[in-house]
This record gives sequence, C-alpha cells and structure tokens, in this order.
Amino acid sequence: MRSLAVTAIVQAEECAVLRVSGELDLRTEQAFLAEAREVVSAGHRYLVLDLTALRFCDSRGLSCLLALEWLCRRLEGRLLLASLGVRMLRLLVGTQSLGVFSCYPTVGHALTAVPDASRPAWPPAVADPVAEADDI
Repeated sequence: MRSLAVTAIVQAEECAVLRVSGELDLRTEQAFLAEAREVVSAGHRYLVLDLTALRFCDSRGLSCLLALEWLCRRLEGRLLLASLGVRMLRLLVGTQSLGVFSCYPTVGHALTAVPDASRPAWPPAVADPVAEADDI
C-alpha cells in the first residue's frame, strides 16, 4: 500500500515548513493537494517542502508540485523545495522542470529565501522535558 504523510514542522504567519514523506503519485495526489490547500488557505503563501523522506514521485506528483508552485506565485509567495533526493532531482532534470522550482540543499537554506518578516524560527525549538515536568 502506497502512503503519503504531510507534516507541519514549523509555521509562522505567512510561511510553513512541511515534511513530505512516502510516495507522491496518482493514489496520493488528492490527499497531498487537500493538505497543501489547507495550509495555503490558513495564510501561508511561502511553503518550504522538506522532501528528505519522499521515497517516490511520479508525473502526477510532479503535477501537484507544479500546481502548488503556481498557487504560491499567484498569492505573491513561493514554493521552496528542500533536501531533494537523487530520484526527485532526476525527475526534475528529466522533465526539464528543474528551473521552474526553487531548490535548496536544506530547509535552513530554503528559509533564507523567505522574507525576514515571514520567516519562522529555524531550527524549531525543542520542548524542554524538565521545564514541562516542573509545570505539572
């Protein structure tokens, strides 16, 4: 069974970092687009997709990314792809769509392309378990 997970890692007023894991293809495209639309509808016009855990992406998945790129640009934002694996890079090169996307080696590098006022703190703060235990 093919699966896909989209997880919000960190969010600011206009920017969200999402980790996409699993497979982005015909079976998962609707779920991906629904998740992405929800994030954009919440006001996040800058999206950073962490693709570290994306195992597979076919032409349908690429179409989803192109649609999301268009939507972000329409809202005067950007779609930024981070941590592309070899397979994803081959797909973008092979389809001559690499130049359409803004690609970065890490999420941190991608966030430097987001305006300061819209950029979330990175890396995300890790909760201090000792402090949380004191609050109980």
